[in-house]
Amino acid sequence: MQESEKLQAAFFKFDTYNATDPNREISEGKTYPKEVLYAERMTKKLNDYAPDAPEYMQLAVRCQHIGRWEIARNSYPMDRPGYLMWRSQLKLHHTKIAEPILAAIGYDEETITKVKALLLKKNLNQNPDTQLIEDIICLVFVEYYLDDFAKQHSEEKLIDILRKTLKKISPRGIEEALKIKMTDQVKELILKAAS
Repeated sequence: MQESEKLQAAFFKFDTYNATDPNREISEGKTYPKEVLYAERMTKKLNDYAPDAPEYMQLAVRCQHIGRWEIARNSYPMDRPGYLMWRSQLKLHHTKIAEPILAAIGYDEETITKVKALLLKKNLNQNPDTQLIEDIICLVFVEYYLDDFAKQHSEEKLIDILRKTLKKISPRGIEEALKIKMTDQVKELILKAAS
């Protein structure tokens, strides 16, 4: 199978898996399984931000949230340590779903290892690949999810969350984030968090 054919086959398998997400989201008048829409947004953002990204990066971006709904947030304590445990389990969960899909399509061990390392977010701030996927995650969050998220939390909590987000994103990513169309309130929060 040619590389691009394998990539399309992987996208199809990832999206088919995510199509079973019971959570729905509406975008431009169309209803999607939530994680299918998220995966498409991630791919689009990567193509805009880093159009020459290697195939393993494209794969990792597309399956970054695969099966996310299968481990509910409320299955862990609703505090910071509980949140961190939940996120750690999700990362492992994503790799356990993605690995056999990639192997069945015929990806080699090196590619699968790179995808898994990216899903586990290994060596953030030291590995340019991990930094790139983190930038894409943050940019998708700012463009598509931050406005609604901001309505659900206090300004103090939002500034704290945005500060943590800004620590993960590269200087170029921050520049790109500030170009995204957003409400004045959200832009002000980002600037407060950055100062």
